[in-house]
Amino acid sequence: MMEADPRLYVALDLPTIEQARELVAILGDSISSYKIGLQLLPLGGTEFGKELIAQGKNVFYDFKLHDIGATVEKATRSIAPMGAELLTVHATPDVMAAAVKGRGNSDLKIMAVTVLTSLDDDALKEMGFYMNAEELVLHRVRQAIAAGVDGVISSPLEVQKIRAMAPKDFLIVTPGVRMPGGDMGDQKRVATPHRALTSGASHIVVGRPISQADDPKASAKDILANIHA
Repeated sequence: MMEADPRLYVALDLPTIEQARELVAILGDSISSYKIGLQLLPLGGTEFGKELIAQGKNVFYDFKLHDIGATVEKATRSIAPMGAELLTVHATPDVMAAAVKGRGNSDLKIMAVTVLTSLDDDALKEMGFYMNAEELVLHRVRQAIAAGVDGVISSPLEVQKIRAMAPKDFLIVTPGVRMPGGDMGDQKRVATPHRALTSGASHIVVGRPISQADDPKASAKDILANIHA
């Protein structure tokens, strides 16, 4: 039996806490790390996260905080004692600095969201950015390093260049991970689990390929096998 790999976070992007709890039960010991995002946040996502932590799971709060510095600092201070491993904020200098201040001496790691993996160069141009996706990601990585955050969220396509410019212990978490031939959904900048990790990612996030599979546990095992291929 293939052991769980803590580098693989399964995204619990499901309509209810009960459905998320059922998926965790189905996956059992094959998965040790879970991401809780905005869909579950208003339904008790942080409390569910504490439930998973009590079971020995690693929890990633993907809340993408983005507000004035004082508000982000206070929100991070509220989240820090909950025991989660990771928390996301948007990669603007004031927001990142505020989150770092808010987490204090806790073990919570602050992750900066660079460019969403659903965006490509055309989408960024339409939004008014003069940089392409890779240029904007690397620009924000430099700001993230300066702000003192622990890592960034980035598509697999930029991982190698980020790893080359970042400190050795800098975390790089990559969503947009798909198995060979898998449905891309709304993701536009993707790679396989094996490629993402061998390119330099520290963690990967997989959602629908597991949560919407006919057999989620078998799908999770296929992804673990791809990781270690």
